[in-house]
Amino acid sequence: MRELGIEIGNFPTGPHNAITDVPGVLVGHATIVMDKPRVARTGVTVILPRAGEIWRDHAFAAMHSFNGDGEMTGSHYVAEFGLLHTPIAITNTHQVGVVRDALVQHGHELGGADIFSLPVVAETYDGWLSDADGAHVRAQHVRAAIAEASSGPVAEGNVGGGTGMICHEFKGGIGTASRRVSSGGNTYTLGALVQANYGARHLLRVDGVPVGRTLDVKRIPSAWNEAAPAEGSIIVVLATDAPLLAVQCKRLAQRATVGLARVGGVGHNGSGDIFICFATGNHVPPKAQTEIALTMLPHAQLNPFFEAVAEVVEESILNALTSAETMTGFHGRVAHALPLDELQALMARRTTA
Repeated sequence: MRELGIEIGNFPTGPHNAITDVPGVLVGHATIVMDKPRVARTGVTVILPRAGEIWRDHAFAAMHSFNGDGEMTGSHYVAEFGLLHTPIAITNTHQVGVVRDALVQHGHELGGADIFSLPVVAETYDGWLSDADGAHVRAQHVRAAIAEASSGPVAEGNVGGGTGMICHEFKGGIGTASRRVSSGGNTYTLGALVQANYGARHLLRVDGVPVGRTLDVKRIPSAWNEAAPAEGSIIVVLATDAPLLAVQCKRLAQRATVGLARVGGVGHNGSGDIFICFATGNHVPPKAQTEIALTMLPHAQLNPFFEAVAEVVEESILNALTSAETMTGFHGRVAHALPLDELQALMARRTTA
């Protein structure tokens, strides 16, 4: 989106403006697009903290459910222990189990048969553009996403778990952003990755401009027909290298709601708006039997992080929208891309007003 001359917020970005700017965080996608034997517009996205060593070096974490019509496996463990101990994967609603099982197997291959794992796998529903009952995502796709995971720029839009997603009645998908945050005399990185599959057109705002009112369904057809509700879901993953405890991760996860609201998300009845935050600034060995030395930022130093969370979530959603391309899918349904030239014109009007 910054290539369009639109910049969100005040904090500086990391070098890639992506969640991978957080040291050690890797992201990989496996994208499945085919028409036979069954229509597939789907995939899986994986996030590997600590360059994949999260199995052996756990991180403090917490999740927040803004509206709970969705699934995130492993969330009870995260809530109980305040720890993340596996990679995070995001896929479509009907393939959560397959992806979870593949992550369990991946952990066994890394650590032996006795490794304990309750993987975190989240979902949004892509059944409007993809044949959701086609069982397209398989273990090899999860392995492929892990194998290609890297710390560089992150592909956005119609990729991975976001391949068949719809956002504000335009084509949606995967988006990411990052911020550099100074607090307590140190500078840390905060990143977000979203799978955006929610929202009504008339609510869409870009940096406060109500573009959805102008780019309405009469001008650019909705991805949905009249029988389908414009609800859907969004998954938000937040990562930081700051030394935060689980309760502080919870506080950051809650603030993802602010960024979502800025773009036009209101937590519709049928939305699965579920957010998770992990912090790698402390190290928690899984088999420790003695005291563990920890550091933490004072709660009073978290305000810059709260502001930055709102910024990265807002920009991640907008990056998903501006990176996605028009897609034709199941039953010939079409999800149109957000028209970037018209978006630029609308934003320029604000600048000159």
